[in-house]
Amino acid sequence: MTQLQQGLDSRAEVVVDLDAIAANTAVLRERVGRPLMAVVKADGYGHGLVPAARAVLAGGADALGVAVIEEALALRAAGIGAPLLAWLNGPSEDYAAALAADVEVSVNAEWALAEVVDAARATGTTARVHLFADTGLSREGATPEAWPGLVAAAARAQADGEVSVTGLWSHLAYADAPTHPAIGAQVRVFEEAVALARAAGLTEARRHLANSAATIALPETWYDMVRPGVALYGLDPLGGDPAQYGLRPAMTVQARVLLTKRVPAGVGVSYGLTYSPDKETTLALVPVGYGDGIPRAAGNRAPVLAAGAQRTIAGRVCMDQFVLDVGDDPIAPGDTVVLWGSGEHGEPTAQQWADAADTIHYELVTRVGGRFRRRHVGSAGVA
Repeated sequence: MTQLQQGLDSRAEVVVDLDAIAANTAVLRERVGRPLMAVVKADGYGHGLVPAARAVLAGGADALGVAVIEEALALRAAGIGAPLLAWLNGPSEDYAAALAADVEVSVNAEWALAEVVDAARATGTTARVHLFADTGLSREGATPEAWPGLVAAAARAQADGEVSVTGLWSHLAYADAPTHPAIGAQVRVFEEAVALARAAGLTEARRHLANSAATIALPETWYDMVRPGVALYGLDPLGGDPAQYGLRPAMTVQARVLLTKRVPAGVGVSYGLTYSPDKETTLALVPVGYGDGIPRAAGNRAPVLAAGAQRTIAGRVCMDQFVLDVGDDPIAPGDTVVLWGSGEHGEPTAQQWADAADTIHYELVTRVGGRFRRRHVGSAGVA
């Protein structure tokens, strides 16, 4: 271990509980009683791509989902052989590498299907593809106008043995508001898209629509398979308490106090001097900042656990550090400060941070990094 790494290890870390990820997966798999594709994109939602993938598989996941082919190939390089879908594919993707690694790919348009067919011919394989229907999110997917052409082209390619259409899917825009009328509208468009594909002979493809929020709250969207992401990591996609669904947050973000100082009332704290204590107090310097993924918007708003109590960050979050006002409570350099965790030991949760910083916990867990060291605990998926 280098001297630099030793310093980083002692300064700040993201601790990931692999057993929590596995347990959350098992809870969701039991809830739906059907195949579950565990989404491990974006470096496992900040929890570590390969360890998270192994943990969800240990918890009973039937397949894995990632955004880009590079993520899929990294999983294959790590020896993970589970069924695997990569879906955020653009022009000139390395489909040949994906097909050679037995990675299923999502297709949004006829031109994309043509590229997949070319790769299948070049590699002498049959490409396993999922057709993505845009049912109202207006992001990925073929629109209802483009869908018939994509389905017809896919049916021809399947008849020629160049592709096997293994999935028909879409994504919900508003599943975190389970009573929103957009959900029903999207379901209707999806079922129309599926009916057209079935009529074209794509009868073996599995339907999947449900993300984390839908997996928890919308059984009518479960179809043949569900596709949760953030819930696997113990976060409630509806913004509430994950414990009500039997989920436990897997990530704890913590750092060690670098410096403490006693200061008089009225001093200004951090850039812009936006905070001043109203009496003599102790300030503690925490050596992480927005360069490590801590939102600058958390200044004067977000809570941390320090010296036995939750405290609000004092002043602005800087690139490398922020300050806490701990009053007269004892604190010393080297003491641990917990930014967020499960909440089981009095520490704030990622949801509390999201509320304070006017964002969502998805963003927090996927952006934290920089000079944090990631440490995995637990045995799930560990060989």
